[in-house]
Amino acid sequence: MSEKPKISVREGLAWHTSRTVLNSGVRTVCEEALCPNIGECWSEGTATFMLMGDICTRGCRFCYVKKGKPAPLDPEEPERVANAVREMNLDYVTLTSVDRDDLNDGGASHIASTVRKIKEVLPAVKVEVLIPDFRGDVEALRQVIESGVDVLAHNLETVRRLTPFVRDGRAGYAQSLKVLRSAKEMGSKVTKSSILLGLGERKDELLEAMNDLREAEVDVLVLSQYLRPSGKQLNVVKRYTTQEFQELAHEALKIGFKAVVSSTLARTSYRAKEAYLRVIGAAKGNN
Repeated sequence: MSEKPKISVREGLAWHTSRTVLNSGVRTVCEEALCPNIGECWSEGTATFMLMGDICTRGCRFCYVKKGKPAPLDPEEPERVANAVREMNLDYVTLTSVDRDDLNDGGASHIASTVRKIKEVLPAVKVEVLIPDFRGDVEALRQVIESGVDVLAHNLETVRRLTPFVRDGRAGYAQSLKVLRSAKEMGSKVTKSSILLGLGERKDELLEAMNDLREAEVDVLVLSQYLRPSGKQLNVVKRYTTQEFQELAHEALKIGFKAVVSSTLARTSYRAKEAYLRVIGAAKGNN
């Protein structure tokens, strides 16, 4: 009789994560956005949960997520996500969502409810949320911050000049900065943003965007290579080298970011826990 093939701990965790996702009926951005890090993250027992369905009301030209008219919110989703987090035994959770411009608050109350439910099930867990801009509604933003979220992330995505071309017309460079600035003013301890590289930005424009984020007191910066997910999205204008990513990370740290994740396959939720711990460690060191 032949022996059963042995699997590594990492393979076992990947299997457990995928099984939990499948059985729980929750969605992950790992799958919906074709994240290139899905194998690595799932093998470490981590996943980023995607809230409020899989259809986005906006049409950003770099994004693979489906666009159109979404279904009504599922009131049971917060509990399902919380149960999945408990089943996976996570100590750090990342949540993201589609844009829901069809909802009065952009889905802020639903996101906040999910954070509270996770904290109720696992009080010690840290929760990071990548939010839409809520059309600039600061009261919607306040709901998320007051839910007990530990890291508030919102992506600038690209430089000022390219924003109208790359992002949906309802998004805006100044509006995204306002969201991040307001989050700090409302007491968010850790804020985070991401910029995709290779869409046609110039070096001076990228440095301007990085400085604008620091002026908004953003703590964590993620720099990643734009990878065209299908023929329907924008072309890649430039592919950055490993050295260029390292040089940009050095520049970002020099202007004051407390943590930087900068590499070809980096995404907003990639190495999220490590970045959070670096920010918290830096804060303790300054006290």
